[in-house]
Amino acid sequence: MPPGGATCRCIAYTLRGWSVCWPGAAVKIYVRLDKIMNIPPKKNDHATINRQKIMKTALERFLDYVRVETTSQPEQEIVPSTSCQFDLAKILENELRELGLADAAVDEHCYVMATLPATEGKEAVPVIGWIAHLDTAPDVSGKNVNPQVIDYRGGEIGLSSGKTIPEDDALKSCLGHKLVTTDGTTLLGADNKAGIAAIMTALNRLIAENKPHGTLRVCFTPDEEVGNGTKLFDLAKFGAKYAYTVDGELPGELNRETFTAKMATITVIGREIHPGTAKGIMINAARVAAEIVALMPKDQAPETTEGYEPYLHPYSIDAGTARATIKSLLRSFHDDDMKKLEIHLEQVIEQVKSQFPGVEITLSFKEQYRNMQERLNDCPEVLEKLEEAARRTARIAKTANGQTDIDPHWKPIRGGTDGSRLTEMGLPTPNIYTGGHNFHSVTEWLSVNHLETTVQTLINLAAVWADDV
Repeated sequence: MPPGGATCRCIAYTLRGWSVCWPGAAVKIYVRLDKIMNIPPKKNDHATINRQKIMKTALERFLDYVRVETTSQPEQEIVPSTSCQFDLAKILENELRELGLADAAVDEHCYVMATLPATEGKEAVPVIGWIAHLDTAPDVSGKNVNPQVIDYRGGEIGLSSGKTIPEDDALKSCLGHKLVTTDGTTLLGADNKAGIAAIMTALNRLIAENKPHGTLRVCFTPDEEVGNGTKLFDLAKFGAKYAYTVDGELPGELNRETFTAKMATITVIGREIHPGTAKGIMINAARVAAEIVALMPKDQAPETTEGYEPYLHPYSIDAGTARATIKSLLRSFHDDDMKKLEIHLEQVIEQVKSQFPGVEITLSFKEQYRNMQERLNDCPEVLEKLEEAARRTARIAKTANGQTDIDPHWKPIRGGTDGSRLTEMGLPTPNIYTGGHNFHSVTEWLSVNHLETTVQTLINLAAVWADDV
């Protein structure tokens, strides 16, 4: 009831709110119906709604995300391979909605997708996607990550566990930077939570600063580290013409080449009998497996190769007297080199068979992903836009503080990204740096300065695409 018992003279309401006016009093009461009824914001409402929000920094977001365990597990049939990845996915869904991306959602397989609509006049810009992955590698524990923020003054970095981060060239290039490290008992998770933090911060700034941009699609994928990040990726639902993974290392390094990857499985069937009566009868599968590994080329191993050099990497051996299984990774940038690795393994097996009469050995190959350059060469625009965005970022850094070490250059990835498979599937997807280093280890670290550089590069990337319209 209005004051004094007067009746309402008018009630005016809209989708966004309503007002009540009483006679003789200049009173308006606004109620946000969208908050009460959970009505999605209108197109481009996100800028108005969120410009007043206090923005989180990229560092604040990163520290929040790495504390959430998201370790994936290999050789699982389901996606995601671990339920803990949903914990971060749901956090991101909520944060995206808070930013105004009303369609943000997590599906049953832990893919997070959302849309930032184009600003007025930029609706004709091609739809671009930004992608990062939720999971961390199973190689090292990602549980109870305890990030340490330090101001780096040079030299090796001592961790509380007693381990040290050696001062390599990458670390030397970050003299004077703010760094995030682990305490030496877990990995950090910069791969790829730095990419997630960069994307979320760039979205926040685009909205808060009302910068012109085309439609941006965002996806955070599960299980990238175990090779299944794109297994159930819905390209039609994502709806982007081009995309970029934010899953690289130091600024300036842009990636359009990855390994072509295969996995080899070698199964050895021996003959088991009591060791006391084994002479002339036993065929020890474990000994056979050891001989196979010993004959693999030592000059084509991960620890002895770099650049464009291929490698053969036995990473798992499960062996007993009766049966042994060896799993190996084959990596190369060129098909000719891949074929040579396959032939070498076949020759090794034939040699070992002759050494152990009666042994059974089988070999199978499974292709995991292909060098994305094969298809990216047909899409020069997606590469040119990325290089221009990185160039603009480098110019800003040089003007601001004289920094000259982040000029863009193309560097091959001695590994793979979700972009490798997405490009093969028809979505051209090169890779952008994050500022992290020493991935998959307790000595992993992230430069906060470089993380902010990544954020600026994403903002510039949106601008470069928008400039054409």
